[in-house]
Amino acid sequence: MLDWSEKRPVPSHIPASSTETTGLGDIDRAGGRVSVDDKAMINCRADVNQLLPLKYKWAWEKYLAACNNHWMPTEVSMQADIALWKSRDGLTEDERRMIKRNLGFFAASESLVANNIVLAIYRHLTNPECRQYLLRQAFEEAVHTHTFQYIVESLGLDEGELFNMYREVPSITDKAAWALKHTQGIENPSFATGTPEADQAFLRDLVAFYVIFEGMWFYTGFAQILALGRRNKMVGIAEQYQYILRDESIHLNFGIDVINQIKFENPHLWTPSFQEEIRTMLREGAELEAAYGRDTMPRGFLGLNAALCEQYMHFIANRRCGQLGLMAVFPETENPFPWMSEAMDLKKEKNFFETRVIDYQSGGALAWD
Repeated sequence: MLDWSEKRPVPSHIPASSTETTGLGDIDRAGGRVSVDDKAMINCRADVNQLLPLKYKWAWEKYLAACNNHWMPTEVSMQADIALWKSRDGLTEDERRMIKRNLGFFAASESLVANNIVLAIYRHLTNPECRQYLLRQAFEEAVHTHTFQYIVESLGLDEGELFNMYREVPSITDKAAWALKHTQGIENPSFATGTPEADQAFLRDLVAFYVIFEGMWFYTGFAQILALGRRNKMVGIAEQYQYILRDESIHLNFGIDVINQIKFENPHLWTPSFQEEIRTMLREGAELEAAYGRDTMPRGFLGLNAALCEQYMHFIANRRCGQLGLMAVFPETENPFPWMSEAMDLKKEKNFFETRVIDYQSGGALAWD
């Protein structure tokens, strides 16, 4: 848990026109050296091209952790999944429907998240160590998109059907459309932070993508696929989803840290009415995900059903509220999938001949047992 009291507030009432936030402006030949106190999350007064001195060590640590978690989907064998998918009675029709809907949601979602990072967030988040992490996250989103291409190709699925589901399946389209409106607002070339209204718009986008898109919506999909893996079905996909879940947990924590740091430096933005607006967003996100759960699982299987997934979303939404310092939006409920916490811990013994690595880390730092 970060101690926000250790960081001194930086005044944010600086007109956007008086700051060079892109890093592409003319070089100030007479400019002094960057001071830590001049660095800020938004509306920065310091040269955004200068990484050092670091102000937010938590951002740098997340960048290093992400680098240590490097993986590629092609390192995971899909042979067992291919055999099961082609088997006439290996999977039920409900399981097949869920898998295809699940892949269809994720296939385009990683690109939508990457677009938001590259075209919107990077431009307005004026801190170089945070930007360093964003560059790593953008690469990870590309790896995740590669993962779904690899799965689709391995199983011989209809690529047009899977990758176009975000435009053809209403429960998926509704989520994408809800999130994209926030990107559309801040990626406009004429948009600039520097006013309370614009800064709040930027915060809305961070909540929509980091807290709801990656921090809520992805979790139903993870639970569905990992539930199959727990029963020794589609184990290759399940292993890749474990790696993605590990990445996404850092994405989520980074986003929440960014939001909380902006709140700390700009307390005038976090008004009671704005807090209620954010709580409404979290409630809407949970409701959209409940509709997606009903669509992907019209009947229950493997201990999963739409009602349990809706309960899981209520649990997750309340947890996200707590991480943002907000009152819960749903009555207190228990986590129906406690095993999901286990799934995030990839430091488990695996047979040397069945998988490439024992710990989830980069190939240059493997621990072979």
